[in-house]
Amino acid sequence: MIKTVKEHLAKVAEFAATDLEAIEQFRIQYSGKKGILNDLFAAFREVPNEDKKEFGQVLNQLKTAVAEKVEALKSSQSSNTNSGVYGDLSRPSFPLELGSQHPLTVVKNRIIDIFSQIGFNISEGPEIEDDWHNFTALNLPEYHPARDMQDTFFIQTNPDILLRTHTSSVQVRYMENNAPPIRTISPGRVFRNEAISARAHCIFHQVEGLYIDKNVSFADLKQTLSYFTQALFGKSKIRLRPSYFPFTEPSAEVDIYWGLETEVDYRITKGTGWLEIMGCGMIDPNVLKNCGIDPEEYSGYAFGMGIERIAMLLYQVSDIRMFFENDVRFLKQFKSTL
Repeated sequence: MIKTVKEHLAKVAEFAATDLEAIEQFRIQYSGKKGILNDLFAAFREVPNEDKKEFGQVLNQLKTAVAEKVEALKSSQSSNTNSGVYGDLSRPSFPLELGSQHPLTVVKNRIIDIFSQIGFNISEGPEIEDDWHNFTALNLPEYHPARDMQDTFFIQTNPDILLRTHTSSVQVRYMENNAPPIRTISPGRVFRNEAISARAHCIFHQVEGLYIDKNVSFADLKQTLSYFTQALFGKSKIRLRPSYFPFTEPSAEVDIYWGLETEVDYRITKGTGWLEIMGCGMIDPNVLKNCGIDPEEYSGYAFGMGIERIAMLLYQVSDIRMFFENDVRFLKQFKSTL
């Protein structure tokens, strides 16, 4: 019997195969339920006691040799197959092209960074808002004509609930829960029922700022805006035109002097050299009072800008819809930050 096992050891050592089917047949022949190894282990009981030790050792060698031969042949066959179909799998892979931040994200992060350097923190709030925080607390009571300036998406089953039309609602919530001094910016997505065109969209993004403390003046506001325009655009020449916003008094539109150096400058500024970039003003005392802040002791300023508008200026994008179409050819151009 020992001689038989040794003969099988020699056959296993000599066995070679070129396909998986032959390897599998070899495995079944030796290790299958009715294979040679099972027969030999069954015959172990009939081996004389003085030979059992040697027989057992040789039989275990055969079992190990069969398992190693099958594993070696399968590994070799798999390596050959992969090399033929896929090439050398040990070679370094091709580098994956990195994605890029959305241009609106790039601009938003840059604006946040600029204001964080002068002490503004970030505040956020819900996009589904109630009438009080979106309108009434901001000096826009029911039936106020200025509400028509912001065509609103109302919830049909509850007219008191709406999609926020500006991130000023976040500022109201922040004033209700924080005592002055307050210095915060509120970036976020807002919604207005407007026809989509090259210059307007029903969904867009804003960053609104708020500063409340004792003895805050319009001069503080102007200085902050000059710092911001210099940091973002590299231009600090601004002008403030009188305007109207229900929640600020006095109110102003902010223009930056873009210049008239190129044909594009003439086109986007309509030959004036000036571009409107945001609205601002001193917070109306009624708004402070509605939020539980004493207007006799504190004053403050607020400002707000559309991120899409800023991005269109910085990147010379002529159609706001391009920011929402997810065209990879457009988006991959914005791999570097400002």
